[in-house]
Amino acid sequence: ARWFLGGRLNVSVNCLDQHVEKSPNRVALIWERDEPGTAVHVTYRELQDLTCRLANTLKKYGIQKGDRVAIYMSVSPLSVAAMLACARIGAVHTVVFAGFSAESLAGRIMDSGCKAVITYNQGVRGGRTIELKATVDEAVKNCPSIKHVFVAQRTDNKVHMGDRDIPLEEEMTKADSTCPPESMDSEDVLFMLYTSGSTGKPKGIVHTQAGYLLYSALTHKYVFDYQQGDVFGCVADIGWITGHSYVVYGPLCNGATSVLFESTPVYPDPGRYWEVVQRLKINQFYGAPTAIRLLLNYGEEWVKKYDRSSLRVLGSVGEPINKEAWQWFYQVVGEGRCTLVDTWWQTETGGICIAPRPSEEEAEIIPAMAMRPFFGIVPVLMDENGEVVEGNDVSGALCIAQPWPGMARTIHGDHQRFIDAYFKAYPGYYFTGDGAYRSHEGYYQITGRMDDVINISGHRLGTAEIEDAMADHPEVPETAVVGYPHKIKGEGAFAFIVLKEQTACVDHIKEELKTIVASKIAKYAVPDHILVVKRLPKTRSGKIMRRLLRKVVTEQSSNMGDVTTLDDPSVVKEILDAYQKYKEKNS
Repeated sequence: ARWFLGGRLNVSVNCLDQHVEKSPNRVALIWERDEPGTAVHVTYRELQDLTCRLANTLKKYGIQKGDRVAIYMSVSPLSVAAMLACARIGAVHTVVFAGFSAESLAGRIMDSGCKAVITYNQGVRGGRTIELKATVDEAVKNCPSIKHVFVAQRTDNKVHMGDRDIPLEEEMTKADSTCPPESMDSEDVLFMLYTSGSTGKPKGIVHTQAGYLLYSALTHKYVFDYQQGDVFGCVADIGWITGHSYVVYGPLCNGATSVLFESTPVYPDPGRYWEVVQRLKINQFYGAPTAIRLLLNYGEEWVKKYDRSSLRVLGSVGEPINKEAWQWFYQVVGEGRCTLVDTWWQTETGGICIAPRPSEEEAEIIPAMAMRPFFGIVPVLMDENGEVVEGNDVSGALCIAQPWPGMARTIHGDHQRFIDAYFKAYPGYYFTGDGAYRSHEGYYQITGRMDDVINISGHRLGTAEIEDAMADHPEVPETAVVGYPHKIKGEGAFAFIVLKEQTACVDHIKEELKTIVASKIAKYAVPDHILVVKRLPKTRSGKIMRRLLRKVVTEQSSNMGDVTTLDDPSVVKEILDAYQKYKEKNS
């Protein structure tokens, strides 16, 4: 789909120059640094200045239109300026989350053929120092395409500087503060972002200029009811698509004030989010269910300590939110008066595709349901035979029937993989990889990844459904369910659970969980096994890696595949040990 055939534009002009002309002193970014209470305000004029100086520095060192640049930085005004500087000169940025290992970073640099890396000497998160430059040094040893590493200072600590390393701020002070924007075609590449595939090899999702920007700006405006003057607080990292679309491009295109959150939800204590809401007077708060579930464990007092009256809209992103977390977010955080939008979308879609808003005014919102397709999104459900499922109160594979501006255009260097992954399963449709249920009223509920669907005695069942039911138990904040081969039923459900307290009555809780699942779904859905673990294997963005849990229960632990994206790889051994003990006890 060529949305802007022959159109020319520059994304950085849309995000900066148009606002600088009208209101240069409007605040573009509020950087909530890791150190509590040390917010930095950056106006549109200041951000334009930063961006142009950085763009001119890149040009000075040979970066040209079409070149790829890796950004390995913590969330900051400078990292946003780095993205916009690439856009200004027509270079393609690939942001790599600043928690990825040297190996992961090198893999992404090599796959995309980056000419330069922009990084910090160190990062700061949750009171800890992260060695960013050292990681980059390790990564670029194996990356002959890298000509320069631009190093900015986040801390006062000295780091090793080699021949290709350039002190970024020093160079920027010498650079001109005006940089003419490159004229870009609407379908030129804006950025690449790597996302994990089911095969384990990350794929470089390609987004282009005009369609992506239009879609992120429109969804930001209408899903969150963004009004001029609002302070928009998306607490995602810029290393993920959520940070690209709803921290940087969408809000800045709309001339918004966007919060950059560098810290963690529990530093220095579990009240951090809500203290920030009070101090910065945030109007829209957009975060991940995994953080909400984590904070729910700490109780209501950490929330109620702070004034949240500025909040108008709450948003959930990244995975389906379970009902308990939804209710807590709505009732406790939002005091039952804020609109809560459970948004469904993907790296590949560029922006939100299904969410409760926009809608008619005061239209109903059903807890833990994405509900309504955005303008131009035509969802369809498909059955096992590739036929469209008509009517309501039905389930199927979630596909999208016509193109939309924000959709990815290809996978870098492998267009065939792009076609195979998204267009082959259901020809003529984009296959999301997710299953969905369409309710009696015609609303959509995401039931989990299709690869997280199990078939018990001929009944298809999304593991997310079982998890949702079990999460209703007050002692069980986190669950993950996977399928395993069962001699009689074909497949059975195996549940991993985390308990709130190290309670003595584990067996009693397990029985209660089985009763809940039986009553909420059906007896056939009750897990055959429930294993208590200290924590679940999660990626740094908080997604549970169920693939690893499947390997554990199918006893393929010798072949775990890539675990570099795990927040803490030691969790694998922890779960294997717990599984072995469980097996011995039950044998």
